[in-house]
Amino acid sequence: MNKVNHVAIIMDGNGRWALKRNKPRNFGHQEGLKNISSLIDFAKKNKIKFLTLFVFSLDNWKRSKREVNFLFNLLEKFLDKNINELIKKKIKIKSIGERKNLSKKLINKIKKVEKLSSVNYDITVNLAFNYSSKTEIIESLKKSIKQKAKITVDTIKNNLYTKNIPDPELLIRTGGKNRLSDFMLWQMSYTEIFFLNKLWPDFNKNDFKKILREYQKIKRNFGSIDD
Repeated sequence: MNKVNHVAIIMDGNGRWALKRNKPRNFGHQEGLKNISSLIDFAKKNKIKFLTLFVFSLDNWKRSKREVNFLFNLLEKFLDKNINELIKKKIKIKSIGERKNLSKKLINKIKKVEKLSSVNYDITVNLAFNYSSKTEIIESLKKSIKQKAKITVDTIKNNLYTKNIPDPELLIRTGGKNRLSDFMLWQMSYTEIFFLNKLWPDFNKNDFKKILREYQKIKRNFGSIDD
């Protein structure tokens, strides 16, 4: 059986989901957020140790100021509302991404949740927020050079945001787009990718379960030749 330690998800389609219902895009983000808690619980129940959610890309700054502010406020409210529940359920929160351009208030909230949730946990939920994989790789190279380390695969890996986190076995992208959108490009060299036409607010535990079953049928060779 293929063991699943780490699942990454690109939660795409919130805005389109809302527009299809004649609602503003921000309504879709609000509805999409409701999915997260139940899917974390499902991952935890299935003994998945790491779940990485693509929350906000560096490229998302190109969106309207109103939508960007709404997404930031949504994250703040999520952290404020759920911190005690996350600790109770043994869920560790880790933010991966750039801290530049984030308010001091939001940075402090992220640090607080990371610290409080890191004591006793069964699953780590990585929030890829203000994230770009290209930036991550560049920053890793800068750190390696500063350390005067020889540039190797291990050196770069040990300076990524995901240091000490295994690469994802699975990537799920909702929303009907078949691309990675600058998400974990280094970490996904051998990740099995599942693109779904379903928009994120419609994604549910049954979809997750079906993908895990499909994953079990895959023979993973990692560059070797089939028998």
